[in-house]
Amino acid sequence: MRLLRTLSGLALLLCLCSCSGEVPQPAGDLGISESAADHSEFTLTPVTLALNWLPEAEHGGFYAALSKCYYSDVGLDVEILPGGPDSPVIQRVASDRVTFGISNADRIVLGRAQQAPVVGLMAPLQHSPRCIVVHESSGIESFDQLKNVTLAMSDAPAFSHFLRKKLPLEGVKIVRSTGSLGQFLEDPKFAQQGYVFSEPIVAAEQGVKTRALMVSELGFDPYSSVLITSESMIEKDPELVRKFVEASIAGWKDYLADPQPVHEQIQQANPEMPVAVMNAGFEKLKPLCLNEDGEFTGAMAPERWQSLVEQLEELELIESGQVKPADCYTLEFLKASH
Repeated sequence: MRLLRTLSGLALLLCLCSCSGEVPQPAGDLGISESAADHSEFTLTPVTLALNWLPEAEHGGFYAALSKCYYSDVGLDVEILPGGPDSPVIQRVASDRVTFGISNADRIVLGRAQQAPVVGLMAPLQHSPRCIVVHESSGIESFDQLKNVTLAMSDAPAFSHFLRKKLPLEGVKIVRSTGSLGQFLEDPKFAQQGYVFSEPIVAAEQGVKTRALMVSELGFDPYSSVLITSESMIEKDPELVRKFVEASIAGWKDYLADPQPVHEQIQQANPEMPVAVMNAGFEKLKPLCLNEDGEFTGAMAPERWQSLVEQLEELELIESGQVKPADCYTLEFLKASH
């Protein structure tokens, strides 16, 4: 059962103190009159965050912000909603059924092409974790050697269209990805789409040595795990959006500095994701989140969005001129956070 959204003044103080580790003080010592403590009410604004997949390390900063009360400290009662295969995050955010969502930049552009008024707010992953996982024993070390294998890859994601256009894929049989590594683990001639901090680590835990071919190295590198909201939410309550972005950035910085407690929290939300896998995957995830100076900012560059839109036009996933890159994101709340 969720916490009551409206708490008495003293109860809220007790709640916040428990988050910060501070010892609660009598109301008078906190500068609140006894009458105010007895009768005032403080309301936490309900906020929902829809994930693009089951809770994993790629969501670590948001779980850190939740557990460390960065959201409640600014008056937000945040509920994180796990996703799954084909989670309709874009549609849920566009229709204001959820306040915020997590999606990749290419999906944002494709959503805009379908008249979904969603906007990117900050990018935790500066580079795409998308990879094709192959067996080390296959001898495949680069994409130009990706031949004569069965490749489990979804049809819908833009990266799969990019690979089909970019590579000859000689002798490659493409089958639908189910998300399971079962067949991959058994067949050395089987390749699998994945995220570099997830599938290769899971395979290693099963004793299978792999090699990850990074799609970004081919030139397709959209921002990933982007925090999004709707145009209407930005217009209706920009202050709420600002608070959520700033608290999320603080959470990401904490997570990248100390991931272990967050991984334990994520494991409770997703029991199928072992802490050991997240700990090992973190070493692959962290570099994707940092800028050239080794800092986390969540920043987004206009030229990256421009390049992405042009790539999706070239792949004929959107019509030329159908989507304006500047409509897909805003730097307004990132500027405020810095």
